[in-house]
Amino acid sequence: MQRLSGRWPCSNTEAYDHQVENPFLAVNQYPLSTFSIDVDTASYANVRRMLTSGQLPPKGAVRIEELLNYFSYDYPQPDGDVPFSANIEIAGCPWKPEHRLARIGLKGKEIANDKRPVSNLVFLIDVSGSMQSQNKLPLVVQGLKLLVNQLTENDRVAIVVYAGAAGTVLDSTTGDRKPVILAALDRLQADGSTNGAGGIRQAYAVAQQHFIKGGTNRVILCSDGDFNVGTTSQSELVNLIEDRAKSGVFLTVLGFGLGNYKDSTMEKLADKGNGNYGYVDSLNEAKKIFVEQMSGTLITIAKDVKIQIEFNPAQVGAYRLIGYENRLLAKEDFNNDKKDAGEIGAGRTVTALYEIVPVGQPIPTDGNVDALKYQTPAATTPTAAESPELLTLKLRYKAPDGDVSQLISVPVTDAGKKFSQASSDFVWAAAVAQFGLLLRDSTHKGNATMASVLEMAQSSRGADKQGYRTEFLELVNAAARLLPTKELARTE
Repeated sequence: MQRLSGRWPCSNTEAYDHQVENPFLAVNQYPLSTFSIDVDTASYANVRRMLTSGQLPPKGAVRIEELLNYFSYDYPQPDGDVPFSANIEIAGCPWKPEHRLARIGLKGKEIANDKRPVSNLVFLIDVSGSMQSQNKLPLVVQGLKLLVNQLTENDRVAIVVYAGAAGTVLDSTTGDRKPVILAALDRLQADGSTNGAGGIRQAYAVAQQHFIKGGTNRVILCSDGDFNVGTTSQSELVNLIEDRAKSGVFLTVLGFGLGNYKDSTMEKLADKGNGNYGYVDSLNEAKKIFVEQMSGTLITIAKDVKIQIEFNPAQVGAYRLIGYENRLLAKEDFNNDKKDAGEIGAGRTVTALYEIVPVGQPIPTDGNVDALKYQTPAATTPTAAESPELLTLKLRYKAPDGDVSQLISVPVTDAGKKFSQASSDFVWAAAVAQFGLLLRDSTHKGNATMASVLEMAQSSRGADKQGYRTEFLELVNAAARLLPTKELARTE
């Protein structure tokens, strides 16, 4: 993390993956773009924590898709038996006016709290010595208490803890026995080393012992991710989670704390564990996850959700997917039902943005490549030349307990809408993405400025009942104060 001086504190051991942002791809060479959805929100809350403490986040901490998906959008509810609606809007690109911006939006079917399926939950809590500070184990306990108070006799909770060893401190208990569950949480104390792998094995064993067919079966892991005894390598932990995910038990990964936080590990565990990933920096964030978005956090309505876009080369010269760098899939993975992808929870929204270069506009490149000697780019078919379609949006998904995917296909045309004519949600998403481009100092940020982010966000804030969009405006102002210092530090 960077302080106002531009220097990292010497005691900081936080770990973030290096990410190379997606480049522009020429449609005549790469007509298909394929990726897994991502409903994680950890990056936004983590970036908020850094900015509010007067620090700029490292680039690896800024995942633009998680900034976008922190916010809810007013997408329509799905019709019929389809678990989510698919929506797309196209308008001008605010940071590159000669380009177009396409927004894909999914909206999961809402399920009221009193209509939730019965649930089998296991709280997997890190009680090692590194969890002693107030923003770690004490905040974990406060947050889980919020969730417990929402549960009913149809829910079951077990508590597994791990430090140097793992153990079950509360056998599976019905949700109407709240005093018993709350007392077990109150007894937790932090001490010792961190055998996360042992805790994972124990938690999944408990979840499988009480597995409810057709219900919600989920492990909720709360940790700083600093595993230091037993299985400690990231790859081995990921393999362990990937194996346990085959049991039909889903995963929620919640990160806590700072200084030694291992974002890289936590994100990969959620990714490979049929999971979602959040970061809890305050009791308000715990309330958002466990109370306001309880159904979305706990109930999976579709899994292995993949998106594939086919661009029409007669209309699109090149494109760039904004964010989702670690969710990219090979084109062959789209129809491969053995390939894992992201899940979507009840009522949750998923947003993705493509920056599109129309045919005839120059294609931004990260370097020059010599012309091919033995072949030429594929020719445009008569169908493409005659079609008014800009692209075709395809989605695949499985039922939470299914093995065979279903296909949705939506052809899309571009009506030529200006950015000034775009919906409020489109403008908001563009503002958030532009904020991420600036924090990452993207080579593709165009004419983006924090002032324009603020102007766009203010005009599209809307009712904002929970205040999350107003809070975003405060973060933009905080980042604007820090960015000039960052630039100064580079020249020293």
